[in-house]
Amino acid sequence: MTVFKTYLKVLNKCKAPILMYTIFLIFFGGFNLKSSDNQMSFSASKPDILIVNEDKEEGLTKHLIEYLEKNSEVKEIEASEEKINDALFYRDVNYVIYIPKNFRQDFLEHKNPKIEVKSTGDYMASLSEMHLSRYLKIASIYNETKTEEELIKNIEETLNHSLEIEMTTKLDTTGLEKASFYYNFTNYCLLAGCIYVICLILSSFKNEKINKRTIVSSMDYKKFNRSLLFSNSLFAFVLWLFYVLLSIILVGKVMFTTNGLFLILNSFVFTFCVLTIAFLLGNLVTNKNAVNGIVNVIALGSSFLCGAFVPMEFLPTTVLNIAHVLPSYYFIKNNEVIINIEAFHLETLKPVLFNMGILLLFSIFFIIITNIISSKKRKIA
Repeated sequence: MTVFKTYLKVLNKCKAPILMYTIFLIFFGGFNLKSSDNQMSFSASKPDILIVNEDKEEGLTKHLIEYLEKNSEVKEIEASEEKINDALFYRDVNYVIYIPKNFRQDFLEHKNPKIEVKSTGDYMASLSEMHLSRYLKIASIYNETKTEEELIKNIEETLNHSLEIEMTTKLDTTGLEKASFYYNFTNYCLLAGCIYVICLILSSFKNEKINKRTIVSSMDYKKFNRSLLFSNSLFAFVLWLFYVLLSIILVGKVMFTTNGLFLILNSFVFTFCVLTIAFLLGNLVTNKNAVNGIVNVIALGSSFLCGAFVPMEFLPTTVLNIAHVLPSYYFIKNNEVIINIEAFHLETLKPVLFNMGILLLFSIFFIIITNIISSKKRKIA
């Protein structure tokens, strides 16, 4: 209890860095979540076209024009080549369709009349070309019908045919992407917060007078380390819990889904790993002034290399290969896997459990190294 009470007194003096990293998380996480709310919506655009019809507007020709008018904005421009070329140049129209004389009759007689076109060559012109080609191909398929009325009816039925669209996923992709970004960013906040605070606290316990009193006391070094580890664990757990509650406030109800709960579980395992890293560094570092440098190297370096700030898909392969030696890589990789899981069973959870297992192995390794270093330092002293 003596170690724990002393720990709390020192911790009370480290409120500023904890608050600072929390503000970073709220600011950057909240900014991203707000920008993600501006969803891009799709609305079909109609290209501007000009129809130069030299045939009689009846039967198949009339139906073709009506179809084009339905899917495009038909402009009224003087039918002179100079005016038409000017309209194309200034993008007043995207596509010009020339329906030749006797088009209807020649088509019905299988003479394959050609429709000449002029185009601006942009995506709107391509859309117009797609509309025209679709109509002509369908008309060619049904051109074996007995009457023109039957031909037009068949074309109309095919053009009006709509496909049934079935949703293949029920995931709240927008909400999960927000949650993923939030928890990816906690990689930096957890590392920076825990390393900074724990290193400062442990360095206080390494004060020459306090250290000598600890050595001559009857307390075993392993018990002393366990007491400090417990105190650090409680601090890390409270910090993790605070960030989880913050994620529920910022991200919302998606955190109560199975995907959200696994994100929370993944962050808990990572927090334990971060705790052991901070405890190891705290036993290595004796100079309080060096703590800031360590935070910058470990927290910022891991965050940049492993995809906390920039998504993994945008990082070079070489960088990701290097990142494999860092615990942050497996934490962030897990976040990306979790948000894409639709059905939770052993097969889909294998990569998640594998990454969590690696994080636990890192933790065990750091604990063993910490005990070895602490034991050697005690003998030397």
